[in-house]
Amino acid sequence: MVQTDGDKNRIERRIMVVTKKAGSGSGAARVRAAARMGALAGLSLALAAQGFAQAPVRSRTPKAPAAAAKAPAAKPAEAPTASDPFGIGQNVTMLGKDNPNLRRATAIVNGDIITGTDVNQRLALILAANGGKVAPEEVERLRAQVLRNLIDETLQIQESKNADIKIDEGEVDATYARVAQENFKQEPAALDAYLARIGSSPNSLKRQIRGELAWNRVLRRNVQPFVNVSQQEVKELLDRMKASKGTEEYRLGEIYLSATPDSRAIVAENAQRIMSQLKEGGSFAAYARQYSEASTKAVGGDLGWIRLAQLPAELAAAARDMQTGQLVGPIEMRGGFSILYLIDKRQVLTADPRDAILALKQITLALPANIAEAEANKKIEEFSNAIKSAKGCGGVDAVAGKLGAQVVANDQIRARDLPAPLQQSLLALSLGETTPPFGSVQEGIRMLMLCGRDDPKAASGPSFEELMSQMEEDRVNKRAQMYMRDLRRDAIIEYN
Repeated sequence: MVQTDGDKNRIERRIMVVTKKAGSGSGAARVRAAARMGALAGLSLALAAQGFAQAPVRSRTPKAPAAAAKAPAAKPAEAPTASDPFGIGQNVTMLGKDNPNLRRATAIVNGDIITGTDVNQRLALILAANGGKVAPEEVERLRAQVLRNLIDETLQIQESKNADIKIDEGEVDATYARVAQENFKQEPAALDAYLARIGSSPNSLKRQIRGELAWNRVLRRNVQPFVNVSQQEVKELLDRMKASKGTEEYRLGEIYLSATPDSRAIVAENAQRIMSQLKEGGSFAAYARQYSEASTKAVGGDLGWIRLAQLPAELAAAARDMQTGQLVGPIEMRGGFSILYLIDKRQVLTADPRDAILALKQITLALPANIAEAEANKKIEEFSNAIKSAKGCGGVDAVAGKLGAQVVANDQIRARDLPAPLQQSLLALSLGETTPPFGSVQEGIRMLMLCGRDDPKAASGPSFEELMSQMEEDRVNKRAQMYMRDLRRDAIIEYN
């Protein structure tokens, strides 16, 4: 996908890959990639061929013996064109049959074996991330994608060995332990048991960690030293950011599927199927990691904070009217289809009220399990009136004690970390005021009282050094895509 000419000097994407849950990434700012990695090349030809079965030949008994018929002259090959560079033509007759039941999801990549167990264990991580709510036909598509991912991973590990880069097992284990703590809130032993329970294994996750560490070091040695960003480029970008102060920035997630003119219908159908799965509760990050062909797949499709001017026109038009948490797509564009998810929205170099640090007291009143609705409504009203009459945080504990309610205080809560319905309600309160009651009969009725608020300072934006680092990462990532294409092109891959 190509940006417009006016966007050539804008950062197109930034990434910082850090191992997270099942290979996710860092939350640092990242911006959209212009170059895309194609994974569907040749798919349309294989599928279209199913509709070109050779017509049956009717035979008849000759009236008299005759000499063998002269074989027809071979049809000359089509001349190559821009849309048909191999000169294949439109009428394709398959001379053999490809029985998918005879092919197993295993491969030998430059001599290194990827087993069916490897595929199944990595697939189990994806299914678990989606709560197991994946249709059988979708599982088979995921299996094929997992195999492609494992082939890429194998090529990356092999390239690191060719460059005499060694990944210490202690470093892999340390990263694994950090993943267990940060993403699963568990010790490594508990994560081991969890992975075994879902049909995966510690070795599968550690292999993914090893692949990411190896590839990052290959890029640091073979790519980063040859990438340069001038101070003038950084200064010009900083000036443009200051000029755009107050305009809106969007934090978007994207799943991008590339398509050729021939494969467009098939890819559109696949994109629509992914969209349906996401609407049914599928994990956007998990689907992005497995399906997206953008460089941001490693970070769950997270494009980071971007302005609409940095997006292609089709995506900018869709994102402009999106609300936080909304899913839109598939959006057709030159080169493929995109599915967008709006993670958040803010204004450039402007303080966001949701970054305010709040001091709150939560007052909770438990209700009898078998209470009638009318009686529950009465108690809720009495509870609300009593708490509102407490005259601020200094008197609420005494009032709550008389009601038999529990009070919990916390003075380090960021507004944006609260549920969306509570954010606006709390940010509109003055000190000592409360939110309306919320909760349920089963979990208890709650109210929040605002006891303090530290408003955020105006955002100063990235520093000169931070912006230069982001621009360097952007250029490294573009070269990494070309590097990966070269490895795939030169690989010897055998399928069993």
